[in-house]
Amino acid sequence: MRGGLATLPLAFGESGLPVHPALRSELAAASSLNAYGAVNGECELREAAAGYFQRRGIAADSDQIVCGPGSKPLLFAVMLALGGDIVLPRPSWVSYAVQAEMGGVRPMFAATRPGEGGVPDPEELTAQVTQARRQGRDVRSVIVTIPDNPTSTLALPETVESLCRTARDLDLTIISDEIYRDLVFDDDHDFPSPSRYAPERTVITTGLSKNLALGGWRIGVAWVPDPELRQRLLAVASNIWTAPSGPIQRAAAYAFREPPEITQHVAASRRLHEAVVTAMAARLTEAGIPAPAPKAAFYLYPDFEPLRPALQAKTSADLTRLLIEQHGVAVVSGSAFGDQPQELKVRIATSLLYGQDDTQRETALISPEPTRLPWIAAALDRTTQVLASLAADS
Repeated sequence: MRGGLATLPLAFGESGLPVHPALRSELAAASSLNAYGAVNGECELREAAAGYFQRRGIAADSDQIVCGPGSKPLLFAVMLALGGDIVLPRPSWVSYAVQAEMGGVRPMFAATRPGEGGVPDPEELTAQVTQARRQGRDVRSVIVTIPDNPTSTLALPETVESLCRTARDLDLTIISDEIYRDLVFDDDHDFPSPSRYAPERTVITTGLSKNLALGGWRIGVAWVPDPELRQRLLAVASNIWTAPSGPIQRAAAYAFREPPEITQHVAASRRLHEAVVTAMAARLTEAGIPAPAPKAAFYLYPDFEPLRPALQAKTSADLTRLLIEQHGVAVVSGSAFGDQPQELKVRIATSLLYGQDDTQRETALISPEPTRLPWIAAALDRTTQVLASLAADS
């Protein structure tokens, strides 16, 4: 709260929507499942997850699925199972580098192509890995995020195909974080999963925290076709989380089977995300602040460089402090995602603007024009006012 105004919550990437009633019912019905389960997950969930991948063109088998308490722990466990140093796109989700360092792995950053966040430029990847290996480093893997967090952009298929050729030449495992896959706005998009071009060296992680707003349920799945890597991953999992929650797995299996009510719910969520993040992007453009056009999810990654003379901010961390302390707007600094501190980039997440309670959120979800709802319109207008205040001093 600042000056009587609540903080404008543009920092946390939570998909701020209610749980679908069918999922609540499935969870309640499974509440008696209290025994330890299989380390790799219950057969019902693994079969449902395999079907989910198969409907997306991936030759997945239930034996290749590993379930865990969220995609984040699965990503960490995959890093531990692989070992060696890892290449990350710059910028990239904040936890990748932290997890690598926690596991004793030294992360390296490779730049992405303009408008294609989440996938390292293949030429940059080759240069980084070649130089690192000459210095004696043991580089074994590369992470991609498709679509991307923090930019909400989507790499082109030819870029991903080129990266896969590079990974094969360099003998790198590709860890593909596809948690936002179902939130790509264009229904006719050509989704460029690395599994299409290099399935033998690709691991895919996903979950239900973004498409179905189940972040608090903590469930994720990984497709791991390499049997040796899968066994190492299970050895890590058995000593960290033992097994995912039984009731949560039962409800997740229902979700991954994608009955019509679930696919319709995801489609409505996707439309809401697109409407609000696109409206926010327009406010930034009007203020002269460039940002890559969002193609999925609910993020923006603007560059405040045009306003640098007026901002009294030398780094992105300075800028985030200025926004929260002087304007009550919470965002995340670009340096948290691996960008250079002096770059005035921040990540904006619009997904907590949908309402302060489930009634407002449900209304936003079904509204044909959600940006006209008073509480969403007020958040957008307040953003415009803050941007105008910043620009007035430039």
